[in-house]
Amino acid sequence: MSNYKKLHKLSIKNPDKFWGKIAKDLFWYNKPEKILDDSNAPFYKWFKGGKTNICYNAVDRWAKLDSHKNRAAYVYENPVNGVTKSITYAGLLKFVQEIAGVFKQLGLKKGDRVIFYLPMSIEATAAALACVRIGLIHSIIFAGFSKDAIAVRIDDCQPKLIICGDATERAGKITPLKEIVDEAIGSAEFKVPKVLVVNFGIKPFIPVEGRDLDWEKELEKCPIKEVECVPLLSEDISYILYTSGTSGKPKGAQRDTGGHMVALYYSIFSLYGCKKDTIYFATSDIGWVVGHSYTIYAPLLAGITSIIYDGTPLHGKGGQDNPGIWFETMVKLKTDVVFSSPTALRMLRKYPEENITKHDLSCLKYLFLAGEPLDPATWSWAKRVLGKTQVIDNYWQTETGWPVLCNPVGVDDIPIKPGSPTFPTWGWDLLVVDENGKEVAHDVKGYLVARPPTPPGFMMTLWNDDERFIESYYKILPGFFYATGDYAIKDKDGYFFVLGRADEVIKVAAHRLGTRELEELLNSHPSVAENMVIGIADEVKGQVPLILVVIKQGIEWNDNLKSELREKIRSGIGPIATPKEILCVSRLPKTRSGKVMRRIIKSIAEGKEIGDISTIEDRAAVEEVRAAIYSVIKTE
Repeated sequence: MSNYKKLHKLSIKNPDKFWGKIAKDLFWYNKPEKILDDSNAPFYKWFKGGKTNICYNAVDRWAKLDSHKNRAAYVYENPVNGVTKSITYAGLLKFVQEIAGVFKQLGLKKGDRVIFYLPMSIEATAAALACVRIGLIHSIIFAGFSKDAIAVRIDDCQPKLIICGDATERAGKITPLKEIVDEAIGSAEFKVPKVLVVNFGIKPFIPVEGRDLDWEKELEKCPIKEVECVPLLSEDISYILYTSGTSGKPKGAQRDTGGHMVALYYSIFSLYGCKKDTIYFATSDIGWVVGHSYTIYAPLLAGITSIIYDGTPLHGKGGQDNPGIWFETMVKLKTDVVFSSPTALRMLRKYPEENITKHDLSCLKYLFLAGEPLDPATWSWAKRVLGKTQVIDNYWQTETGWPVLCNPVGVDDIPIKPGSPTFPTWGWDLLVVDENGKEVAHDVKGYLVARPPTPPGFMMTLWNDDERFIESYYKILPGFFYATGDYAIKDKDGYFFVLGRADEVIKVAAHRLGTRELEELLNSHPSVAENMVIGIADEVKGQVPLILVVIKQGIEWNDNLKSELREKIRSGIGPIATPKEILCVSRLPKTRSGKVMRRIIKSIAEGKEIGDISTIEDRAAVEEVRAAIYSVIKTE
């Protein structure tokens, strides 16, 4: 543990020395003039004055080396269709330049935004690299979000281009991506000038004349085949990734160039234990932050191979049930480091263990898990069925871009405590505090916060909303802290245990859903007077929404209306937001001032004491809600 302690202490006490040394491993057109500029806290700028390019460091520098140019950069795996294909670093350099040429031919310039709505594919990851190559800002949307969710993002970032697929297919279900994009553009106020359609041959579509372009045809006819990397300032924006908040409008986390690049590069070695010949498999979709950081970028910054998995953990060739398909893929591709989620493992626990144990997993050294708290029972199960593979918990957020807590297997051998993601990572100075911002004693539950400055790779701000950035993260608690929004405890040995969300964001299978976003959507239904959404525990997904609705007088509550509301959620946000149940009550527990008492409703759902209810306007409302919730929970 001494090596970790020495490195972590240096990252806190002397961040200039710590990060400055790491940055020297990467290529810079102009060296940074200052490692950390903290003159405008909390808007920290890392490697100020430095000029670099993420694409150059992830692609060009490897493609120019004889030792790397013929190595696979990405391996695409679609087990249902039986497709495996790879692209070398040299091939990727050529492909990325061709895509960047199309962008330039379309008149896109540095700072323009490009929205992606694509399935897992080499086309998607290469297009992201093409964006950062010439200073475009990509915003990748999970190919499962609805037209309304896309429309909100269109209006917020106002893209000059959307890249979408014709469709995507998972577990036999086809999602018509092009049709959804057409509907989103139709309902958005900002009118997107161009849509570039990648035809994967899944579903026929009708091009919109004057707006839609064919990916293959544009690549073929574009005269620009070689595009040099643009030197970008470290603080130039690389991407926007939207994450749900406690208000209805999603928050656009804005990532820089230099800090993001340096943090990811060091994390892949120091935290994830990767070597120069590692095959890295992050199971996440690229529409989420893990897919950004550890499928598209970090493995390539390290010069290793990244797997792009286009499928589910349950379906193998021809769509047949195969709960061991991930592990079959790991053996096939000789994967040694895997990043997945506790939700995935809890889902796989439902099936016979031989689906996993029948495979020779001697190649698999590490399985990292993040997305929601990893319970000790799931950790123990994974450790048992995976044998010698180390199962490592880690904790981070869309906002942070890389782990906040992790067992740093690349630099030290630290004992694992099941249920704990271990210790703070580089530059993270963490505390557990009470509602007054005062540090609590060991083993006492409190709010997980970080003393500034936040390290490289952390978001710069929220897109076009500095005020919301400060309000959402730095004014939650007294004192000047970054508030993670999670409860935690710290034990006497310094291990942190993250207990889950302290705010009103629900984490469904590692995906963040804002309760207010759901509530506002349901309130738009003509039959709904008001509603409230909470997250309740789910054995597989971590949390799922549970909805209480109050319908307008004269409206009859029936299965048809319930189905309408359920469908409204699926179409308005996406299937990921499908609730556990929608319960009709005559009123919600409120204070005399009219505030809904979320604390009471959550306590009922979690089987906890509801505490003081002296401020409740109508105590009968509490019993009605209790009866409704218990009708769902107690019958399971």
